[in-house]
Amino acid sequence: MATVHHWTGLEARALRSALRLSVRAFAEHLGVGIRTVSKWEKLLTETEPRPDTQAILDTALARASADTHARFARNLSEAVTTRSQRHTPPTVPQAWEYESWADDLDRVIIALSHQDFAVAGNLLHRRLDHFVEGEANDRGLYLFARSTALLGDLRRDRGVLWGPLSARHAYSIANGLFSGLDIPRRLAQTELSLALVDEMSGKVEQASRTYERLTCDGRLSGRDRSRSRLWLGRSASKLGDNDRAVKVMTEAAREFEDLAEPGDWSVAHQKIALAHRAKGGLTKALRHIDIARSGGSGDSPLQRVRLSTAHGHVLMSDPNTRDSGLAILNEAAEVAGRYGLGHQLRSIEGIRRSEDVVPNVVPPRSPWQ
Repeated sequence: MATVHHWTGLEARALRSALRLSVRAFAEHLGVGIRTVSKWEKLLTETEPRPDTQAILDTALARASADTHARFARNLSEAVTTRSQRHTPPTVPQAWEYESWADDLDRVIIALSHQDFAVAGNLLHRRLDHFVEGEANDRGLYLFARSTALLGDLRRDRGVLWGPLSARHAYSIANGLFSGLDIPRRLAQTELSLALVDEMSGKVEQASRTYERLTCDGRLSGRDRSRSRLWLGRSASKLGDNDRAVKVMTEAAREFEDLAEPGDWSVAHQKIALAHRAKGGLTKALRHIDIARSGGSGDSPLQRVRLSTAHGHVLMSDPNTRDSGLAILNEAAEVAGRYGLGHQLRSIEGIRRSEDVVPNVVPPRSPWQ
């Protein structure tokens, strides 16, 4: 009778083959999950069942017939011989490699916050371009999904919204991975990111419905739910319902204040200012712009461009301050062009066209530069 002193995935696979069971049937036979058996099959000697599962495998082998024992011994001998002849090193990345990858993602987040797209892109592609899904465990798949979502953020900030190299494409891949890994918070975040791409692409009503659903979604953090509320208000303004927009975005601003999120709080007041401008309330619009400017919104290029764009737009709505507004808008366009903020540049061009101003825009950098 064959015995096993210590089970690995290799011995478990040999037993399944000896019992002539499929992966699913073997999992049911042992009373373990299908993913557990699949992990043994893939990692072989690089994974070891838990102590309680070791005992289950001992019992399954002890209860097997003599023929099964003979097949098991033969299968195990052939598997060991084959692996010895191949001299194949383990393909699964070591723990330190995943830790290094996680450190790189922290660097990516910092680079993206300063719109240093070249550094962020290099860090992401260094990992994504060499990733082999079949060699990764759940930790590796999670890091791949996070990297892909951050690649979506990079492309979104550059204004690359559609196509095979777009933000939407990256977010869709990340969404599928987080769904497969069953990570609800990350899944909801990619749903929010996809809605944002819809809004930026002109699908405002579709985005608005998603924002409204996510404002009370328990999978999201308080900050992300408040962002959903802010973007719901912004979409209401784009759809012409500025009274609702002001009400919803004021609620979001209060939530950001309670959460001690000065950057989001400042952005909320910028958007409230633009809703008041659309209603013709320039005095209230300027008051909210002043609040946003004094609120510590941060000093990244994207934050400066957003605030300057909103400020210039409000000033251009008044004939007495039109020239000052145009000057501020021109400065914002120059910064947006320098950092490759394609979506912000298109917004500025739209404002200029609406105000009958001939654009003088610095073109955005190519996404591949």
